[in-house]
Amino acid sequence: MNSCKAPDPEPRAPRFSMPPLACDAHCHVFGPAARFPYAPGRAYTPPDAPKERLSAVHEILGVQRAVIVQASCHGTDNRAMLDAIATSSGRYRGIAIVDGSFTEKDYAALHEGGVRGARFNFVKHLGGTPDLNVFNHVLQRIQPLGWHLVVHLDAADIVELSGLLRALSLPFVIDHMGRVNAGAGLEQESFRALLELMKLGNCWVKVCGAERVSAAGPPFVDAIPFAQALVDAAPDRVLWGTDWPHPNVGPHMPNDGDLVDLVPLIAPDEALRRKLLIHNPARLYDWG
Repeated sequence: MNSCKAPDPEPRAPRFSMPPLACDAHCHVFGPAARFPYAPGRAYTPPDAPKERLSAVHEILGVQRAVIVQASCHGTDNRAMLDAIATSSGRYRGIAIVDGSFTEKDYAALHEGGVRGARFNFVKHLGGTPDLNVFNHVLQRIQPLGWHLVVHLDAADIVELSGLLRALSLPFVIDHMGRVNAGAGLEQESFRALLELMKLGNCWVKVCGAERVSAAGPPFVDAIPFAQALVDAAPDRVLWGTDWPHPNVGPHMPNDGDLVDLVPLIAPDEALRRKLLIHNPARLYDWG
């Protein structure tokens, strides 16, 4: 079992001023383990990153809304995420991890608790492709709720998984720009396949994870052309997030203020930024 680094303890105030109702559409809460234990079969153990710290980071960044994405270290125990949503005065929504054991009552409770989607990890370091019988069962349960699917995958698998994704009838969101490698260029097969998926009316992408996509390291500007291309491809189906507290991020732990300052570079036009930060997440996550 791997451990992972703690986030930067001193997030700076960004130079870019977030507009009112800006949304961090990809962040996590971890623990505290004493109250919300980590899953026994987890692939990594994070330092505690509770809701109070997330809220403090958002205050510094100027973020007013957020989507808390359940991470694999908590497995299908969604309590830490639900607790954070419950104390957010309506500012937070959630993405759950579920399996075949969840009942109609369980799904109803998650929906009431602010959950609007289910996440599946396909990345190899978190276990690879899930049981597709469970995957299909969950899709059948969440579609009537109006939920969407969140897919975390490796760039190398985008082409192979494109058929599975194209067959989906509900909206699906691909995390972290598909985890492409900026060093391989805009013409790499994985990124071209991602742009092809973006032609589908139900495909969304998060233009977050610049620190994961970058081959050059801080300030991660080599990831910007990829984010720009995705925003240009489908301006009404892109989301932005911090990925705080950046689990398993690799050699460079970002400062979240630096990540916010990439936003005006990713979307130089104010109308595009308002879609990315406000209107798109409001529509997908039921803020009206």
